[in-house]
Amino acid sequence: MEEILQYVANLGFPIALSVYLLVRLESKMEQLTDSIKSLSSAIQNKDF
Repeated sequence: MEEILQYVANLGFPIALSVYLLVRLESKMEQLTDSIKSLSSAIQNKDF
């Protein structure tokens, strides 16, 4: 039982942290993609 708890402590935290960061970064990447698309559109239309 103690061995299982040690595995959870050693592996669970890094896995949970990685999932949390990936979820947060996904929304930031979507915002960045939208900004790049609008910038590209503005440059093509010379609307800047």
